[in-house]
This record gives sequence, structure tokens and C-alpha cells, in this order.
Amino acid sequence: MNIYENDMFFNAKPIIFGFAKENRKKMTPAEIILWDALKDKKLNGWKFRKQHPIGSFILDFYCHKAKLGVELDGGYHNSPEQIASDTNRTAILENAGIAIIRFRNEQVIKTLDIVLKEIVAFCPRA
Repeated sequence: MNIYENDMFFNAKPIIFGFAKENRKKMTPAEIILWDALKDKKLNGWKFRKQHPIGSFILDFYCHKAKLGVELDGGYHNSPEQIASDTNRTAILENAGIAIIRFRNEQVIKTLDIVLKEIVAFCPRA
């Protein structure tokens, strides 16, 4: 049994909650588009949260019931350092039982319907 199974925040510290709150105020255009499609259980009844603290990380979007994190990547994710950091972060989260799916901002903006279908594919049937 995962020690975090019933903790949707994985013991995130108050400072991480503060950063998440600030991030919610300055979402990117792609995050706003995707959030509009996810909020209020619009995607097949799944509840997603935006800028959700998990341990020392903040996920762009998180569905606790499906244990699914959705991350959007902008241009700065192209540097070798950021790619290594993202890979490490994904491994840590997946080791904690959270699946991570990543999309480029451009994917969300240009092909939202395909992005949503990919997200649904990660969510088990309700």
C-alpha cells in the first residue's frame, strides 16, 4: 500500500500551496484553454484540479480519482537541463503512483480535441 494513497497532496508544505495559489493567478493561454475543458467535471465526469500541490511539486492539472497529472510544456521545457528535470520529476511522481501525461502548449491550442481524447484514455472507466 502506498503511504500517500489517501493523501491527495502527498504532504505538500504550506509554501508549495502558496506557490500553487500564485500560479493559478497567472495561467498560460494553453492552461486556460485546457482548464476550461476540464473544470466542473466537463471531461466525462472526472474532477480535475488546477495547479495542484503534490509533495514538492505543483502539477498543472490533477485528477485524484484517476491518479493522473497533466502537464503542459512551453518553450523553456526544450533545454537539456529542463528535459532532465522533467524526466526526473515524472519518475518521482510515477513512483508515487501518479501517471503523468505531457502535452506541448501548441497541441492544446491547435488540437484540443485530440488532447482531451488522450486524457480520457488515461482515465479508467467510471
